[in-house]
Amino acid sequence: MSGAVGVVGGGTMGIGIAYVFATAGFATTVVEPDAGRRAGLRGDLVERARRGVERGKLTADRAGALDGLLHVVDGVGELASGLDVVVETVPEQAALKAEVLAAVQERVPRLLATNTSALSVDGLAAGLARPEAFLGMHFFNPVWSLPLVEIVRGAATSDAAVATARELSGAIGKESIVVRDVPGFATSRLDNIAAFEAMRMLEEGVAGAEDIDRAAVLAYGHPIGPLRLSDVVGLDVRLDIARHLSTTYGERYAPPAILETLVARGDLGRKTGRGFFDWEV
Repeated sequence: MSGAVGVVGGGTMGIGIAYVFATAGFATTVVEPDAGRRAGLRGDLVERARRGVERGKLTADRAGALDGLLHVVDGVGELASGLDVVVETVPEQAALKAEVLAAVQERVPRLLATNTSALSVDGLAAGLARPEAFLGMHFFNPVWSLPLVEIVRGAATSDAAVATARELSGAIGKESIVVRDVPGFATSRLDNIAAFEAMRMLEEGVAGAEDIDRAAVLAYGHPIGPLRLSDVVGLDVRLDIARHLSTTYGERYAPPAILETLVARGDLGRKTGRGFFDWEV
């Protein structure tokens, strides 16, 4: 399967989603209004493809085709009409996402998707002219290596939209699950409750960050511990999700004090060089 897709937002998730579509043979347009980020985006993806070839994860032919399949623009108005899917990946702020989605729907994509990990799909669909063609396609970081897409079906989402999302997920080498639109869906509820408990254990002095993570990896087979994963996700993102989920599920999802302290200090994890661990930037 091949086709043409759009990705709105050139942050960590947007770059990853663009990469998996482009390396699967889709003509991929990334919308990123920030000039500095836009300038480095193509080079980042080409370098990622080069490393993928070195590690045997990507064929040389696929890597060589990426540059020609990738287009980077500064506004939604530059997206072609009738794309197979446009995936919105802007920050987890409902008003911002609603504004972006309203603009994207004017391009009439076959499928319109949000990569939100916590916000209500039904809430975001409320302002759309075609809610039946809208759903969540929740990818996971790092997108190029984690195999799941969580498809979130809203009340108005059609069977055809779900089928298209599953088909597209398969075409880029992903497995998919379909979940109902509830706060946190399935994966964010599982992931964040573990992360917040690990943070509270750290606050209580149960063990150090390294040993808490080693417990998850060595005892339960997790590929990465919850604290290191939080650094990768971004501690600011974790905090936004905690505040959102705690309004529905109460204290068990309340933000741990150590998380609020680190975010207030500007220590957001890997992207700033420091969080629960130190990282090279």
